[in-house]
Formats: sequence, C-alpha cells, structure tokens
Amino acid sequence: MKNKFNRLTLAAAVAAAAFASQAQAGGYQINEQSVSGQGYGHAGRSSNVNDATIVFGNPAGMSFLDRAQVSVGGTYLDVSTDLDNTTYTATVPGTGGTTAQGDMVPGTLVPYAFYAHPVNEQLAFGFGVYAPFGSKTDYEDSFAGRTFGTLTEVKVMSAQPTVSYRFNDQWSVGAGVTYNRVDGKLYRNAPAAPGVELDSRVEGDDEAWGYNLGIIYQPIPETTLGLTYRSKVEYTLEGDFKATGPDGSVASRPVETPMGTVMVPLQDSASLDLTTPETVNFSVTQEMTDRLKLMFGASWARWSRFDQILVEGENLGEITKEPQNYSNAWAFAVGGEYQLNPQWALRAGLSIDNTPTNDIDRSVRIPSDDRRIFSIGAGWTPVDNMTVDLAYSYLSERGTFVEQGGPTDSRGQFRTDYKNEAHGFGAQLTYRF
Repeated sequence: MKNKFNRLTLAAAVAAAAFASQAQAGGYQINEQSVSGQGYGHAGRSSNVNDATIVFGNPAGMSFLDRAQVSVGGTYLDVSTDLDNTTYTATVPGTGGTTAQGDMVPGTLVPYAFYAHPVNEQLAFGFGVYAPFGSKTDYEDSFAGRTFGTLTEVKVMSAQPTVSYRFNDQWSVGAGVTYNRVDGKLYRNAPAAPGVELDSRVEGDDEAWGYNLGIIYQPIPETTLGLTYRSKVEYTLEGDFKATGPDGSVASRPVETPMGTVMVPLQDSASLDLTTPETVNFSVTQEMTDRLKLMFGASWARWSRFDQILVEGENLGEITKEPQNYSNAWAFAVGGEYQLNPQWALRAGLSIDNTPTNDIDRSVRIPSDDRRIFSIGAGWTPVDNMTVDLAYSYLSERGTFVEQGGPTDSRGQFRTDYKNEAHGFGAQLTYRF
C-alpha cells in the first residue's frame, strides 16, 4: 500500500494534478480544465475551439486547429464556508467536538496540460493530463461533527491520448482513451467509551481505464454544434483500515468465538467500490458578427451511480457504510466572447449547476448544494504564436444544511447550516508551433 501510494504521489506531482471539493461542478466533479473556457463559464465547452484544451472539451475539435499547440494552466480556488446553528448531542458521553469551524477546504491549485497536433486538414492527434474529479474537506480537531468525518479526500488524475478526424467542412469526430489513478481517504473520530474516541482512518487507491467520444457539426460556418460523451470509470480502491486510541496504539474490540471472547485488533485491509459517473455535454457556438460569439451549453451527469460509501475489511467485514443516494444532475451555461482587437478577446459567462445531493443523506464529507457561477476573462495575444488567458469566477452556493445521526447512533446527533462560496483565479499559456 505504501509503495503504491508513493508511486501515485510521484505521478500526481509530475502531472501537476491537485484537487478541491468546492470546485466548479456538482458533487465531486471538477470543471477546471481550461482557463480560456472558464472566462465564458465553459458555455462552449464542446463547440468553441480556442486552443489545445479542446482535447478535453471535445476531441473532435482538434481537427479545427490550424497548427500544433500546447496549453498549460491552472485555476486557484479560494473557498470559504460559514457554519451556523450548529448542535451536537453525544450518544456516548464525553465524545464529539465543540466548535463550528468553517473554511474546511484548503486553497487549492487545479492544473492541467494539453497538446494538440493537426497532421493534415483531416487528421489530428492530442494528449492531455488533468483532474476530472476531486474532493477534500479537512475539519479542525475540535469540529462538532468530527464523529461523522474529519478528513475526506478523493483524488483522480487522468492521462488522455486522443485522435480526431474531419470528414469535410461540416463534420468531425474524435475519441480518447483515459488512464485514471484514484486516491481516497476517509477519516473520522469513532466513539469507543465515555470520554474516549478512536482515530479511524481508511486509505486506498486504484487505477482504471475509460474513454470519451466527441462530434462537431457546422451546418454553416457561423454556427458550431458540439456533443461530447465521457464514460463512467469503475474503481475498487484497495488499502488499509486502522483505528488507534488516544495513546496512538491500535485499538481492539471483543469478539465472541467458540473458544471464548477474543480481542480483535481494529486493523485490516480495506476495499471500496467507486464509480465516477458518465457525463454528456452539448454546446452551441454562434458567431453573431466578426467580433462577437455567443455560446450555450448543457451538461448531464449520471450521479445516481454514487449511492453509498461502503468500506469492507477482509477480516472485520463492514467498516464504514454511509448512504449518499445521489441523483442525476444537469448544469447549464451561457457566455460570450468579444474580439476587441487582434490582441485582446474579452469573455463573460454564467453557469447554473444543480446539486446531485439530497437533504436526507447530505453529509459533512461533501456538504454542497445548487451553485451559481459568474465568470469573466480575457485572452491576450501579443504575438501570433502565443496567447495568455486570464479568468476570474465567483461561485455562490445555495445555503444548505447537514443533519446526521440520532439518539441511538453511536456517533451521536449532529446538525449545522452551511453556506459555501469560492473565488477562482485562472491563468493559461498557449504556444503555437
């Protein structure tokens, strides 16, 4: 496990993959794979071909590029959270925290890199490294809901070789294969006896393959329609579970056997099945004038695949079971780009992202709700072969609440109101060969 973890850490560092839970997509999906697209709220993700980031947005778009190019960038997410009306009632006396801490998501950079190479007017190849999914909530030690979760982290890094073919002036198709690595951590404080909590930790990782498909249709030169499909990816995270007492030693629990009561260490191998959802994105880009483009996009994610967090041990059986019961969700975006002069392009966009969570099963691990994202951006091309893109986004999430546990739950009963918001600062460099 440790060797695998070290190799994954090195791979993630080389790929510059980082993650944040309150990123600009529902659930634990991440949208930050293009700063040029961030400026118009990713409204034209599947149809607006600006640079090499189209490798992710729609692989069919690579054949619309006029030359080889590389795009490297990232978005820094500054997330803040307010917690109000927090209450915790312990079932096991003397357990549970006392404070209602916000800002449990650390500031995070979400980077990416893409390369696209048109071979001729029909054929193009590309490659990308990016983060499609990720989540992290990290509460302080005295957090009132610590018996339900202290640290939750999911990291997914993807590498994608891609090919596209343009049949004629109107139609183009593309496909990519994705190699994906996932890391997961689930920590909480588990009440064991009056005044005693165990530090319960589950860690695991896995790798799996997926694919994506794209198509672009231009009925007339001023109108571009794009459709992209990204497959589900099925993981079985394999790792370790360990619960330690206040002195740092591995805790034990009594188990009745034919030979009498035996103390069994709370340490075991652990596994968790996780399926990231398939997604579909449709967008249209309309050139209104030589300088103005307007865009609309709609995305659908099959979040109903995420029904529970179930961790099982080889010897201990069920370690963690937390219902999630996500529902399929839609997101919509509108945006525009205005070419002020040959050097400057100005952008703006609005996104509406509906949450897959529900009021009954929402937890401290991913306490999100419906989101509204306002974006502005600009592209500066000082010379023909280089563009610098900058973008800013403000994410406002609808106030929501988390209510977990109950009088008979060993974890106790916890409730609080959440209000999340985030600022995203993006920068990207594109160089054309």
